[in-house]
Amino acid sequence: MNKHILAAAAAVAMPGAASAAESVAPDYMQRAAPALARYTDNVLFGDVWKREELSPRDRSVVTLSVLVSTGKSAQIRPHLERALDNGVTPAEIGGLITQLAFYSGWPNAVSAVQIADEVFQERGIEASAIQPATTPLNDKPANDGQRENAVNNGVGQIAPTLGEMTNEVLFDELWLRQDLAPRDRSLVTIVALTASGDADQLGFHLQRGIENGLTKAELGAAMGHLAFYAGWPKAFSGATALGKLGNGN
Repeated sequence: MNKHILAAAAAVAMPGAASAAESVAPDYMQRAAPALARYTDNVLFGDVWKREELSPRDRSVVTLSVLVSTGKSAQIRPHLERALDNGVTPAEIGGLITQLAFYSGWPNAVSAVQIADEVFQERGIEASAIQPATTPLNDKPANDGQRENAVNNGVGQIAPTLGEMTNEVLFDELWLRQDLAPRDRSLVTIVALTASGDADQLGFHLQRGIENGLTKAELGAAMGHLAFYAGWPKAFSGATALGKLGNGN
């Protein structure tokens, strides 16, 4: 029998044990969609969030990236609070939202940053804990010239402003900021592209993620996690793109 069904049966058979474990599913979910509540408690938070292929911190980064990039503002606050508890810093949260402004649009980012500001104020997080608007930049990757030339000779010929902003703002500044480690910046971007169904751009960013320190095992775990937040079809598309990378890592 499936282990998740067994877990649910055990909770019914041993009500004392069930009550000892705090339910993540809210009361309204337990009343209106008890099966969803069971999956929430036993599968999503009782199993997936506890798997060790990704740290709790990384799972929070994945979850926030999905919610922000897909405009799920109603769910951002509890997961933003959970992210802080899991070790994501205020500066990293600001960096995550800023990165996603470029990859999922300003409206989604602005909606998220309003919630972040409220949570930071409630927790007494000072502005000094947030990365300033301008910071020293990391060095560009040694192989970035190839990407830059491809933009100039491709999109840059069709949409000059887009080509200019891609090279001068996106990759010569945003990607080099120090409010997110390159590994985390890649993770945020890969998750956002997957959650938004932008599979055309995944191959490049998956390879860049590997170069920035992500492993294929971590990326596979990220696809498994985001399936619950972005849906199975999006996760399958992301996993398929991941499978097309070369062996190793």
